[in-house]
Amino acid sequence: MAKSLISIQDFTKEEILHVLDVAREFEKDRSQDFLHGKIVACIFFEPSTRTRLSFETAANRLGAKVIGFSDAGNTSIRKGESLKDTIKMVSNYADIIVMRHPLEGSARYASEVASVPVINAGDGANQHPSQTLLDLYSIRQTQGRLDGIDINMVGDLKYGRTVHSLLQALSHFSPSFIFTSPQELRMPAEYKDFLDERHIPYRETSELAEHIADTDILYMTRIQQERFTDPVEYEKVKNVYSLNAQMLAGVRDNMRILHPLPRLQEIAADVDDTPYAYYFRQAENGMYVRMAIISYLLGKR
Repeated sequence: MAKSLISIQDFTKEEILHVLDVAREFEKDRSQDFLHGKIVACIFFEPSTRTRLSFETAANRLGAKVIGFSDAGNTSIRKGESLKDTIKMVSNYADIIVMRHPLEGSARYASEVASVPVINAGDGANQHPSQTLLDLYSIRQTQGRLDGIDINMVGDLKYGRTVHSLLQALSHFSPSFIFTSPQELRMPAEYKDFLDERHIPYRETSELAEHIADTDILYMTRIQQERFTDPVEYEKVKNVYSLNAQMLAGVRDNMRILHPLPRLQEIAADVDDTPYAYYFRQAENGMYVRMAIISYLLGKR
């Protein structure tokens, strides 16, 4: 079976570092067309801007052609075609599949029925491994290291697939975590058990201001309306955190703010002009990292 990237745990620590090193090569030289003649299928059953466009840009810069869809409503799925049949069909046309789907476990299932590698571009509240790799790339870029990072994860820690994947990836590098969230959106027990098993320290708080000054990476996330089944519950927490420039007084010089984007009210516009804002550069890094992931899974790097 072709190697896929469904969970960040599909990659060893060595593979993670290799992909980050290859991404750095691509940042120095963006256009390398050694995938000329290859087809990358980007199939998105759920809305996306950055992830889809950066994967498509990555494929184009590598010389591959891109097929796919960004709205499942315009496909045979609307007629009742199963996910299995869709994946089987797309496998016939492409050398690698990039897939986003709202159901947890859908990407793993796709990798089991596909005849080509599958990259999980997000499956519900479960995993988002390519985002994790670009987050690691951004952390190493800003801190000069991955080991021993103090990271404060803020916002939707219950449904936030980016924080779930990043937590698992950072476990290789002796981190220390702060989890900042309202009670309703706490980090799920399975991820805290994961850290406990590895003796990785973490603290939980509901106060954003409490630990801003003792963190290297402030990882902000939005409260995800699409994950809530009860609109009343969403209304209770939707604006619970809002970071502004004034709150950054006294932070570490090396502190950088990351965000998987899109943002809503959780980061005020005045933060953009501070030296701590790094989320737009982080999004740019996605292109280099996704070039590296595609190249690696196709056996070219």
